[in-house]
Amino acid sequence: MENKLFIMIMKRIIQSIIVIFMVTLIVFLLMQLVPGDPIINYLGANATEEQITHYTNIFGYDKPVLIQYAKWIQGLFHGEMGRSVVLQKEISEVIFQRLGVTMSIVFPAFILAVVLAIVLGIVAALNRGKAIDSFISFFANIGMSMPMFWFGMILILIFGLKLGVLPTSGYTAPKNGIGAWLIHLILPMIVLAMGPLAQFTRQTRSSMLEVIRQDYVTTAKAKGLKQKTIIFKHQLRNALIPIITIMGVQLGGMIGGTVLVESIFVVPGLGNLMITSIQGKDFMVVENGVLIIAVAVAVCNLFVDILYGIIDPRIRND
Repeated sequence: MENKLFIMIMKRIIQSIIVIFMVTLIVFLLMQLVPGDPIINYLGANATEEQITHYTNIFGYDKPVLIQYAKWIQGLFHGEMGRSVVLQKEISEVIFQRLGVTMSIVFPAFILAVVLAIVLGIVAALNRGKAIDSFISFFANIGMSMPMFWFGMILILIFGLKLGVLPTSGYTAPKNGIGAWLIHLILPMIVLAMGPLAQFTRQTRSSMLEVIRQDYVTTAKAKGLKQKTIIFKHQLRNALIPIITIMGVQLGGMIGGTVLVESIFVVPGLGNLMITSIQGKDFMVVENGVLIIAVAVAVCNLFVDILYGIIDPRIRND
Protein backbone atom coordinates (compact mmCIF):
# COMPACT_ATOMS: atom_id res chain seq x y z
CA MET A 1 0.00 0.00 0.00
CA GLU A 2 2.77 2.45 0.95
CA ASN A 3 4.63 1.69 -2.29
CA LYS A 4 1.56 2.41 -4.44
CA LEU A 5 0.90 5.64 -2.54
CA PHE A 6 4.53 6.72 -3.04
CA ILE A 7 4.36 6.00 -6.79
CA MET A 8 1.12 7.99 -7.07
CA ILE A 9 2.66 10.96 -5.22
CA MET A 10 5.76 10.94 -7.44
CA LYS A 11 3.62 10.91 -10.58
CA ARG A 12 1.62 13.88 -9.30
CA ILE A 13 4.81 15.79 -8.43
CA ILE A 14 6.21 15.28 -11.94
CA GLN A 15 2.92 16.41 -13.46
CA SER A 16 2.90 19.50 -11.22
CA ILE A 17 6.45 20.43 -12.25
CA ILE A 18 5.49 20.20 -15.94
CA VAL A 19 2.42 22.37 -15.39
CA ILE A 20 4.42 25.01 -13.49
CA PHE A 21 7.05 25.06 -16.23
CA MET A 22 4.38 25.58 -18.91
CA VAL A 23 2.80 28.38 -16.85
CA THR A 24 6.11 30.21 -16.53
CA LEU A 25 6.71 29.98 -20.28
CA ILE A 26 3.22 31.14 -21.27
CA VAL A 27 3.18 34.03 -18.79
CA PHE A 28 6.66 35.18 -19.81
CA LEU A 29 5.74 35.20 -23.50
CA LEU A 30 2.44 36.96 -22.86
CA MET A 31 4.17 39.70 -20.87
CA GLN A 32 6.37 40.38 -23.90
CA LEU A 33 3.22 41.31 -25.83
CA VAL A 34 2.16 43.94 -23.29
CA PRO A 35 2.79 47.41 -24.75
CA GLY A 36 5.23 49.70 -22.97
CA ASP A 37 8.86 49.61 -21.90
CA PRO A 38 9.49 49.09 -18.15
CA ILE A 39 12.75 51.07 -18.33
CA ILE A 40 11.21 54.10 -20.05
CA ASN A 41 8.20 53.91 -17.73
CA TYR A 42 10.52 53.95 -14.71
CA LEU A 43 12.88 56.70 -15.90
CA GLY A 44 10.13 58.94 -17.23
CA ALA A 45 9.68 60.94 -20.41
CA ASN A 46 12.75 63.11 -19.79
CA ALA A 47 15.19 60.18 -19.72
CA THR A 48 18.15 60.37 -22.09
CA GLU A 49 19.13 57.65 -24.55
CA GLU A 50 22.26 56.95 -22.49
CA GLN A 51 20.19 56.38 -19.35
CA ILE A 52 17.72 54.11 -21.16
CA THR A 53 20.53 52.07 -22.70
CA HIS A 54 22.35 51.82 -19.35
CA TYR A 55 19.36 50.50 -17.43
CA THR A 56 18.28 48.26 -20.30
CA ASN A 57 21.68 46.56 -20.18
CA ILE A 58 21.59 46.25 -16.38
CA PHE A 59 18.20 44.50 -16.35
CA GLY A 60 18.96 42.40 -19.43
CA TYR A 61 16.11 43.69 -21.60
CA ASP A 62 18.50 44.08 -24.52
CA LYS A 63 18.83 40.29 -24.79
CA PRO A 64 16.59 38.10 -27.01
CA VAL A 65 13.35 36.94 -25.39
CA LEU A 66 14.36 33.28 -25.04
CA ILE A 67 17.67 34.30 -23.50
CA GLN A 68 15.81 36.43 -20.97
CA TYR A 69 13.53 33.49 -20.17
CA ALA A 70 16.45 31.06 -19.80
CA LYS A 71 18.26 33.51 -17.52
CA TRP A 72 15.14 33.89 -15.37
CA ILE A 73 14.69 30.10 -15.02
CA GLN A 74 18.38 29.68 -14.26
CA GLY A 75 18.11 32.31 -11.54
CA LEU A 76 15.10 30.51 -10.03
CA PHE A 77 17.20 27.35 -9.59
CA HIS A 78 19.67 29.48 -7.64
CA GLY A 79 16.95 31.08 -5.52
CA GLU A 80 17.02 34.37 -7.43
CA MET A 81 13.97 36.01 -9.02
CA GLY A 82 15.70 39.03 -10.46
CA ARG A 83 15.46 42.69 -9.55
CA SER A 84 12.43 44.98 -9.67
CA VAL A 85 12.80 47.95 -12.01
CA VAL A 86 10.28 50.11 -10.18
CA LEU A 87 11.09 49.17 -6.57
CA GLN A 88 14.85 48.77 -7.14
CA LYS A 89 14.87 45.77 -4.81
CA GLU A 90 15.35 42.03 -5.11
CA ILE A 91 12.02 40.58 -6.24
CA SER A 92 12.24 37.58 -3.88
CA GLU A 93 12.52 39.92 -0.90
CA VAL A 94 9.44 41.91 -1.94
CA ILE A 95 7.29 38.96 -3.03
CA PHE A 96 7.77 36.77 0.02
CA GLN A 97 7.13 39.72 2.31
CA ARG A 98 3.85 40.40 0.48
CA LEU A 99 3.05 36.67 0.31
CA GLY A 100 3.02 36.52 4.10
CA VAL A 101 0.33 39.21 4.16
CA THR A 102 -1.72 37.34 1.56
CA MET A 103 -1.49 34.01 3.39
CA SER A 104 -2.58 35.69 6.63
CA ILE A 105 -5.89 36.35 4.87
CA VAL A 106 -6.20 33.16 2.81
CA PHE A 107 -5.64 30.54 5.53
CA PRO A 108 -8.06 31.97 8.13
CA ALA A 109 -10.65 32.50 5.37
CA PHE A 110 -10.21 28.91 4.16
CA ILE A 111 -10.44 27.42 7.66
CA LEU A 112 -13.53 29.53 8.38
CA ALA A 113 -15.17 28.39 5.13
CA VAL A 114 -14.36 24.69 5.69
CA VAL A 115 -15.50 24.48 9.31
CA LEU A 116 -18.74 26.41 8.79
CA ALA A 117 -19.51 24.59 5.53
CA ILE A 118 -19.14 21.12 7.03
CA VAL A 119 -21.37 22.05 9.96
CA LEU A 120 -24.00 23.76 7.78
CA GLY A 121 -23.89 20.99 5.15
CA ILE A 122 -24.39 18.24 7.73
CA VAL A 123 -27.23 20.14 9.43
CA ALA A 124 -28.94 20.76 6.07
CA ALA A 125 -28.62 17.12 4.99
CA LEU A 126 -29.93 15.73 8.27
CA ASN A 127 -32.91 18.13 8.11
CA ARG A 128 -33.69 17.74 4.43
CA GLY A 129 -36.90 19.49 3.40
CA LYS A 130 -37.24 21.36 6.69
CA ALA A 131 -37.09 25.12 7.23
CA ILE A 132 -33.44 25.10 8.34
CA ASP A 133 -32.45 23.18 5.21
CA SER A 134 -34.24 25.74 3.03
CA PHE A 135 -32.55 28.61 4.90
CA ILE A 136 -29.05 27.12 4.53
CA SER A 137 -29.63 26.31 0.83
CA PHE A 138 -30.90 29.85 0.23
CA PHE A 139 -27.83 31.27 1.98
CA ALA A 140 -25.52 29.05 -0.12
CA ASN A 141 -27.19 30.11 -3.38
CA ILE A 142 -26.88 33.78 -2.47
CA GLY A 143 -23.22 33.32 -1.52
CA MET A 144 -22.37 31.63 -4.83
CA SER A 145 -24.08 34.27 -6.96
CA MET A 146 -22.88 37.34 -5.06
CA PRO A 147 -20.03 39.26 -6.83
CA MET A 148 -17.00 39.56 -4.57
CA PHE A 149 -16.39 43.26 -5.21
CA TRP A 150 -20.07 44.10 -4.55
CA PHE A 151 -20.11 42.15 -1.31
CA GLY A 152 -16.92 43.89 -0.21
CA MET A 153 -18.40 47.32 -0.91
CA ILE A 154 -21.56 46.44 1.07
CA LEU A 155 -19.48 45.37 4.08
CA ILE A 156 -17.40 48.54 3.88
CA LEU A 157 -20.57 50.64 3.72
CA ILE A 158 -22.24 48.90 6.69
CA PHE A 159 -19.40 48.09 9.11
CA GLY A 160 -16.96 50.82 8.11
CA LEU A 161 -18.92 53.91 7.13
CA LYS A 162 -22.30 53.42 8.85
CA LEU A 163 -21.40 51.63 12.09
CA GLY A 164 -17.72 52.59 12.17
CA VAL A 165 -16.73 49.40 14.01
CA LEU A 166 -14.23 47.97 11.50
CA PRO A 167 -11.46 49.54 9.40
CA THR A 168 -12.26 49.74 5.69
CA SER A 169 -8.70 49.53 4.39
CA GLY A 170 -5.09 48.96 5.29
CA TYR A 171 -3.14 46.27 7.12
CA THR A 172 -1.33 46.04 10.45
CA ALA A 173 1.43 43.49 11.03
CA PRO A 174 1.04 41.09 14.00
CA LYS A 175 4.16 42.57 15.62
CA ASN A 176 2.26 45.84 16.02
CA GLY A 177 -0.49 44.15 18.02
CA ILE A 178 -2.55 40.99 17.50
CA GLY A 179 -5.79 42.86 18.11
CA ALA A 180 -5.12 45.49 15.46
CA TRP A 181 -3.95 42.78 13.05
CA LEU A 182 -7.11 40.71 13.51
CA ILE A 183 -9.49 43.64 13.23
CA HIS A 184 -7.96 44.62 9.87
CA LEU A 185 -8.37 41.04 8.60
CA ILE A 186 -12.06 40.60 9.44
CA LEU A 187 -13.64 42.22 6.36
CA PRO A 188 -11.14 40.89 3.76
CA MET A 189 -11.39 37.41 5.31
CA ILE A 190 -15.21 37.39 5.21
CA VAL A 191 -15.29 38.56 1.58
CA LEU A 192 -12.71 35.97 0.51
CA ALA A 193 -14.45 33.15 2.42
CA MET A 194 -18.03 33.82 1.24
CA GLY A 195 -17.86 32.15 -2.20
CA PRO A 196 -15.96 29.03 -1.07
CA LEU A 197 -18.19 28.75 2.02
CA ALA A 198 -21.30 28.66 -0.17
CA GLN A 199 -19.79 26.07 -2.52
CA PHE A 200 -18.45 23.89 0.30
CA THR A 201 -21.86 23.96 1.99
CA ARG A 202 -23.70 22.86 -1.14
CA GLN A 203 -21.19 20.10 -1.84
CA THR A 204 -21.21 18.84 1.75
CA ARG A 205 -25.01 18.72 1.79
CA SER A 206 -25.13 16.91 -1.56
CA SER A 207 -22.46 14.37 -0.59
CA MET A 208 -24.07 13.68 2.78
CA LEU A 209 -27.47 13.10 1.17
CA GLU A 210 -25.90 10.49 -1.13
CA VAL A 211 -24.30 8.47 1.68
CA ILE A 212 -27.28 8.77 4.06
CA ARG A 213 -29.24 6.39 1.83
CA GLN A 214 -26.50 3.74 1.71
CA ASP A 215 -27.04 0.29 3.22
CA TYR A 216 -24.09 0.51 5.61
CA VAL A 217 -25.68 3.57 7.26
CA THR A 218 -28.90 1.62 7.81
CA THR A 219 -26.88 -1.26 9.24
CA ALA A 220 -25.00 1.07 11.58
CA LYS A 221 -28.29 2.47 12.86
CA ALA A 222 -29.66 -1.06 13.34
CA LYS A 223 -26.63 -1.94 15.45
CA GLY A 224 -27.53 0.91 17.78
CA LEU A 225 -24.49 3.11 17.08
CA LYS A 226 -24.70 6.68 18.31
CA GLN A 227 -25.82 9.32 15.82
CA LYS A 228 -22.54 11.21 16.26
CA THR A 229 -20.51 8.09 15.43
CA ILE A 230 -22.61 7.36 12.34
CA ILE A 231 -22.28 10.91 11.05
CA PHE A 232 -18.55 11.42 11.49
CA LYS A 233 -17.17 7.87 11.22
CA HIS A 234 -19.36 6.50 8.43
CA GLN A 235 -21.26 9.21 6.57
CA LEU A 236 -18.80 12.12 6.53
CA ARG A 237 -15.74 9.93 5.86
CA ASN A 238 -17.37 8.42 2.78
CA ALA A 239 -18.63 11.81 1.62
CA LEU A 240 -15.17 13.40 1.83
CA ILE A 241 -13.88 12.64 -1.70
CA PRO A 242 -16.02 15.18 -3.63
CA ILE A 243 -15.72 17.64 -0.73
CA ILE A 244 -11.92 17.46 -0.75
CA THR A 245 -11.90 17.91 -4.53
CA ILE A 246 -13.71 21.20 -4.41
CA MET A 247 -11.78 22.35 -1.34
CA GLY A 248 -8.43 21.83 -3.03
CA VAL A 249 -9.53 23.73 -6.13
CA GLN A 250 -11.04 26.55 -4.08
CA LEU A 251 -7.93 26.99 -1.92
CA GLY A 252 -5.86 27.60 -5.04
CA GLY A 253 -8.58 29.92 -6.35
CA MET A 254 -8.63 31.86 -3.07
CA ILE A 255 -4.92 32.60 -3.39
CA GLY A 256 -5.53 34.05 -6.84
CA GLY A 257 -8.72 35.75 -5.63
CA THR A 258 -6.77 37.91 -3.20
CA VAL A 259 -5.88 40.14 -6.16
CA LEU A 260 -9.42 41.55 -6.06
CA VAL A 261 -9.84 41.46 -2.27
CA GLU A 262 -6.55 43.25 -1.65
CA SER A 263 -7.52 45.91 -4.17
CA ILE A 264 -10.87 46.52 -2.46
CA PHE A 265 -9.40 46.81 1.05
CA VAL A 266 -5.97 48.23 0.04
CA VAL A 267 -4.11 45.35 1.65
CA PRO A 268 -0.37 45.33 0.78
CA GLY A 269 -0.28 41.66 -0.23
CA LEU A 270 0.86 39.75 -3.30
CA GLY A 271 -2.29 40.53 -5.30
CA ASN A 272 -1.94 44.27 -4.67
CA LEU A 273 1.73 44.08 -5.65
CA MET A 274 0.88 42.41 -8.96
CA ILE A 275 -1.69 45.08 -9.85
CA THR A 276 0.71 47.94 -9.11
CA SER A 277 3.44 46.10 -11.03
CA ILE A 278 1.20 45.73 -14.08
CA GLN A 279 0.42 49.44 -13.93
CA GLY A 280 4.12 50.23 -13.57
CA LYS A 281 5.13 47.81 -16.37
CA ASP A 282 7.33 45.94 -13.87
CA PHE A 283 6.99 42.69 -15.81
CA MET A 284 9.45 40.57 -13.84
CA VAL A 285 7.50 41.13 -10.62
CA VAL A 286 4.27 40.07 -12.38
CA GLU A 287 5.90 36.95 -13.81
CA ASN A 288 7.27 35.88 -10.44
CA GLY A 289 3.95 36.64 -8.76
CA VAL A 290 2.11 34.40 -11.23
CA LEU A 291 4.77 31.73 -10.65
CA ILE A 292 4.14 31.80 -6.90
CA ILE A 293 0.38 31.48 -7.43
CA ALA A 294 0.90 28.62 -9.91
CA VAL A 295 3.11 26.79 -7.43
CA ALA A 296 0.52 27.32 -4.68
CA VAL A 297 -2.27 25.93 -6.87
CA ALA A 298 -0.12 22.95 -7.88
CA VAL A 299 0.70 22.21 -4.23
CA CYS A 300 -2.99 22.39 -3.32
CA ASN A 301 -3.88 19.94 -6.09
CA LEU A 302 -1.02 17.64 -5.06
CA PHE A 303 -2.23 17.68 -1.46
CA VAL A 304 -5.74 16.78 -2.64
CA ASP A 305 -4.38 13.84 -4.66
CA ILE A 306 -2.47 12.58 -1.64
CA LEU A 307 -5.59 12.77 0.51
CA TYR A 308 -7.45 10.88 -2.23
CA GLY A 309 -4.97 8.03 -1.98
CA ILE A 310 -5.18 7.94 1.80
CA ILE A 311 -8.98 8.08 2.03
CA ASP A 312 -9.93 5.94 -0.97
CA PRO A 313 -7.70 2.91 -1.75
CA ARG A 314 -9.34 2.52 -5.19
CA ILE A 315 -7.72 5.75 -6.40
CA ARG A 316 -4.34 4.68 -5.02
CA ASN A 317 -4.54 1.32 -6.74
CA ASP A 318 -5.52 2.88 -10.08
